[in-house]
Amino acid sequence: MSILKYEDIDSFGLDVLKEIGSIGTGNAATALSKVLSKKIEMTLPQVKILDFNKAIYELGGPETIVAGVLVQLYGEVNGMMLYLQKLDFINIILESLMGKRINDYMDLDEIERSALIEVSNIIISSYVNAISSLTGITINLSVPDVCVNMLGGIMNAPIAQYGYETDKLMTIGGAFSCDGRELYSNLILMPEIGSLNFLMKKLGVASE
Repeated sequence: MSILKYEDIDSFGLDVLKEIGSIGTGNAATALSKVLSKKIEMTLPQVKILDFNKAIYELGGPETIVAGVLVQLYGEVNGMMLYLQKLDFINIILESLMGKRINDYMDLDEIERSALIEVSNIIISSYVNAISSLTGITINLSVPDVCVNMLGGIMNAPIAQYGYETDKLMTIGGAFSCDGRELYSNLILMPEIGSLNFLMKKLGVASE
């Protein structure tokens, strides 16, 4: 049966996506440990299918300021991935790479934004590589773009691009620990419905 909308994904499909999330999380922790020269441990991810408004409130509310790094997927799977970073996560990156902290998102300069893009790209690539290794499909990534804004504003990007297809999105959330601190990060995955069907068939979840 083909998937017509995100909420058609059944419990088995979600379990498969959680497995991909677990592999991606492990890969991301290993890669981050090398880049930041710190021991990084990450919890098992939570994969949820949520409507846009519920997702915004679960991620902190529309007025919460975050940094978002957006990457377009193209090739055999088309869509987008959005990695959301809060200030405590950003300061772990800046402390490790540059020996400095910031008190406000607006304090980020171009070099610091580049560091956030680099780390986000490592994390996003970890999940994409997990998908590719399990399915054998090729997924290309666009050049990442970073934006600091209220969460409601940042979420306008996926809403504008895919709102005509679905009012749902996929969130992959989890915590990681570093230097005795537990931090949270969230990844939003939005493949096109056609690409989602293709992906699920490759994973043995859906069929014609």
